[in-house]
Amino acid sequence: MFAVIKTGGKQYRVAANDLLKIEKVEASVGDIVEIGHVLAHGEGENVTFGAPFVDGAVVTAEVVEQGKNRTVIAFKKRRRQNSRRKIGHRQLLTTVRISEILLGGAKPTKTAAVKAPKKEAKAEAATEAKAEAAPKKEPKAKAAETAAAPLFKAPKGEPDDLTVIKGIGPVAAKDLAEQGIITFAQLAKLSDKDVAKIDEHMPFSADQIKDWREQAKELAAK
Repeated sequence: MFAVIKTGGKQYRVAANDLLKIEKVEASVGDIVEIGHVLAHGEGENVTFGAPFVDGAVVTAEVVEQGKNRTVIAFKKRRRQNSRRKIGHRQLLTTVRISEILLGGAKPTKTAAVKAPKKEAKAEAATEAKAEAAPKKEPKAKAAETAAAPLFKAPKGEPDDLTVIKGIGPVAAKDLAEQGIITFAQLAKLSDKDVAKIDEHMPFSADQIKDWREQAKELAAK
């Protein structure tokens, strides 16, 4: 049996045990979620369509993982206006495994994983609250410094004009400088591991950074 569901503004054809990435669902790993927007269901050539949804039909799925999609860059430039705008977006995704396709108001047979009792959860929360309330000025300061630290250590000396590189505008150059990248030589020496780190923490794609790296190699050699 298969079903066509709608979630996050998209439609998917699913069957039991299918692994699927959909837009973020507020649930923890191991939880069972219900998708009530079933557009159609069927088996073989026998297909039932809804108007727009099938009454009493529900698809249940188990949350496998919460994550993000790759970065998408939106770049807008106005000719002769010295106007550029770049926006990065990473869509939050939830990976689910389809459990059951239920019809006629049937109840799911599989439930969410057993969680800790509320009393134990409250006790753990109280313990954590006491630990946070304890005087830990120096460790907290160090943690704040670590969180605010740039990805790379900027070298001494005058910075290069990174806007010379095609694809790097004033905004991108400022973002790179805040993360410690200020020279052509730094960009040229970025390893694939460094590229992955920038891709994860900044609104630039890996392909985009690798292109900048190649241009920086030529500029650094001059």
